[in-house]
Amino acid sequence: MRIPDSLVEKLLINNKQFSSEQIDALREQEKNDKKPLQDLVIKNNLLTEAELTKLYAEEIDIPFIELNSKDIKPAILKLLPERIASQYNAIVFDIDEKDTKLVAMEDPDDIQGINFLQKQLGNNIKIYITTDSLLQSALGQYRGNISNELTKVIASQDKPDDSDEINENDLAEDSPVAQTVNLIIEYGIKAGASDIHIEPREGFVVIRYRVDGLLKEANKLPRKLLNSLISRIKILSNLKIDEHRAPQDGRFKIEVNGLMYALRVSTLPVLDGEKIAIRILNESTKAADFNELGFWGNALIELNHAITQPHGLVLVTGPTGSGKSTTLFSVLSSLNTPNVNISTVEDPIEYHIVGANQTQVNPVAGMTFANGLRALLRQDPNIIMIGEIRDHETADLAVQAALTGHLVFSTLHTNNAATCLPRLLDMRVEPFLIASTVRIVIAQRLVRKLCINCKESFTPDDNYLKHLAKILQIESAGSSKDINELEISALNDGIGINKNDKKNQADDLSSTPTKIIRLFRAKTDGCDACNQTGYKGRIGIYEVLVNNATIQKLIVGNNASEVIEKTAINDGMLPMQIDGFIKALRGETTIEEILRVTTTEVVQ
Repeated sequence: MRIPDSLVEKLLINNKQFSSEQIDALREQEKNDKKPLQDLVIKNNLLTEAELTKLYAEEIDIPFIELNSKDIKPAILKLLPERIASQYNAIVFDIDEKDTKLVAMEDPDDIQGINFLQKQLGNNIKIYITTDSLLQSALGQYRGNISNELTKVIASQDKPDDSDEINENDLAEDSPVAQTVNLIIEYGIKAGASDIHIEPREGFVVIRYRVDGLLKEANKLPRKLLNSLISRIKILSNLKIDEHRAPQDGRFKIEVNGLMYALRVSTLPVLDGEKIAIRILNESTKAADFNELGFWGNALIELNHAITQPHGLVLVTGPTGSGKSTTLFSVLSSLNTPNVNISTVEDPIEYHIVGANQTQVNPVAGMTFANGLRALLRQDPNIIMIGEIRDHETADLAVQAALTGHLVFSTLHTNNAATCLPRLLDMRVEPFLIASTVRIVIAQRLVRKLCINCKESFTPDDNYLKHLAKILQIESAGSSKDINELEISALNDGIGINKNDKKNQADDLSSTPTKIIRLFRAKTDGCDACNQTGYKGRIGIYEVLVNNATIQKLIVGNNASEVIEKTAINDGMLPMQIDGFIKALRGETTIEEILRVTTTEVVQ
């Protein structure tokens, strides 16, 4: 659906959320880029596709529907054949009590399409408007599961021999191998996977997807497909198809359901052949705000304060896959305005930030983090982001940049916030420089969010609470006395805390006994919305260490990380496990998830 530029401008003006300067800037960008205003509004994250479509729906007086493809019953879906649904970009998603067929379209102005639909379905239809991406996702429901689809494609091949030879037909765009690769990628995107693993075994090839941080096996393919699959992916990624002994890295893009995805490909020789890992990055993703990421309370206040300072060093720490890049993407997006120069050096570039100058590390060409940062300092930056501090040279340059009036963001691999500071000492950065430049350190992990449709509540028994208190190192999980006040009072009673005296919770929190009367758990068999897992999506748990005067003295005195951590907690830092504990009390995740990512302990 193409909305005329004049109408898009009218919608923005009527929305009253945008200044005349923003609209003038869009008009100027439209002239320079020669792109429709509709695309620029979405690209610049002024409005999402759904928000813009809703405004358009109100203007033309057609109801908007936010389709959930999993809610559409197969019998209703098939009232309209797939061929016709794809041709006219329309889908039957429900039937009301008056036997009216509810039809969602991307373009309700398509009179020819509506006339054909009336001939196919009868005159008793009601037209709704939806976004292209939601519609494409719904059209994907015409397909069966990945096992059935792959079986059909593989069966359509001429019976191959068992040799490892690859011919030109195997690599053609419409070949069964190409279709198989497309299916593997499309189903990974559809499942919300962050990574796809194609792994050779002695007699077969395993396809696994990482969904919400956990790997799940999806299918096994015949071993004879391995070489042609790998060659097809290498061609897409512009890699050498005749190189099997050395690892290679590449990337390519694919459009699925109207959204553009960047796929980062890594090959690795293993015992039984070559393994491929594909990282899926949604280029249409809008940066999440800090609340959506999981920041709240003092942690949110301190983060907002630190990133608005004119200079200093902000460090994000955690293991691989803990969401550090996502946090920095949100931070940089929030600071991304026309009057600042944001420059980054990354390995690899995961998120594209419109308006930022992003540089890819390339050691072969001599572009290391240190060399890239040294070059960035001559590019008149206001804000610098270094993908990772790995060595003394990069650490020293980052500190010097923070000293000379730049706001610097970077990541480190440490287990918690307090150990990040001694890690810089290990990199031979002078203690007084660390003390004077570091603003805050954010340590984080990602936990799975409970499915809001099927999560269950339960009342924990005394043994459960006692064991939980021991693991979390608090005096009693049934009492808030020794949890550093937790700011639980700000959460009111909605989190399952029962207080005897509610007159003044904020002042009396540490002395009034409390009892946890409700926790949450994932439903064993889940529901359709969460693919029967009980979880859907992820959220961060954090600890934010503020480098105040007390911490600075400890750093200069070369104190151990344990001393720094204890002092930070006494000064108000909420430990990561306790932050997760509060999110579990709120029903956002489970105790088991918190313990899974922070300790090896389990609650009995």
